[in-house]
Amino acid sequence: MKVISFLVIVISAGILAGLVHGMLNIILVEPYLDNAIGIENQRLFAEGQAKDTPDFWKQFSDYRIWQKQGSIVAGAMLGASTGALLGLVFAYSKKSLPGNNDIKKALILASIMWAVLFFIPFLKYPANPPTVGEPDTITFRATTYALFVALSGGGAIGFSILYKKMKDKKILALVGYAGFMGAMFIIMPPNPDPINASMDLVNGFRAISASTMTVYWIANGIILGWMWKKVKPDAISS
Repeated sequence: MKVISFLVIVISAGILAGLVHGMLNIILVEPYLDNAIGIENQRLFAEGQAKDTPDFWKQFSDYRIWQKQGSIVAGAMLGASTGALLGLVFAYSKKSLPGNNDIKKALILASIMWAVLFFIPFLKYPANPPTVGEPDTITFRATTYALFVALSGGGAIGFSILYKKMKDKKILALVGYAGFMGAMFIIMPPNPDPINASMDLVNGFRAISASTMTVYWIANGIILGWMWKKVKPDAISS
């Protein structure tokens, strides 16, 4: 393995996919955030916690511009971290992945990791706009979500090892993972905060957020596979 080439490929692929994710968030997700925050601002005005003044809106506008610019940086950071993980797993499992070229193999792996690390946890703890939820429960919500992701990822690794060892009964490993995650769905606590916002807003935010994250994983898989095919970091030097 050409270590430098490998690192450049996996990190670059992740960052590029992360930038795509960040741009999509600005175009598609931010309007939902603007609506949610606008509702929260009106609540603050009504309760006397803030005043509807030009100075307030100037500070608010500056803050939102900073947030939107930060989403690009956040996308790149997301890509660098998860892209590195995707690359490591790809290097380890490339030979056993289905597909007749590196792009298909990387896309299949990205789809599996999307399901394990994003979609399954999303079903248990779907995303909410930032104004939905009590400040006092942020730590609890972040901890339970991270734990559920770890359980899903760890369970996938454990049952994948079992899958490789089982010859004629590989389906049992898949059933075992499904049963394990079903049990985790029951055992893990639900989101403690009631949803007081419009469900049209919340459901729209969830659908768009899930869509942009799905595009991220697809892009990461395609870019990684394409770069791997071009550079071949696992090729044996003569």
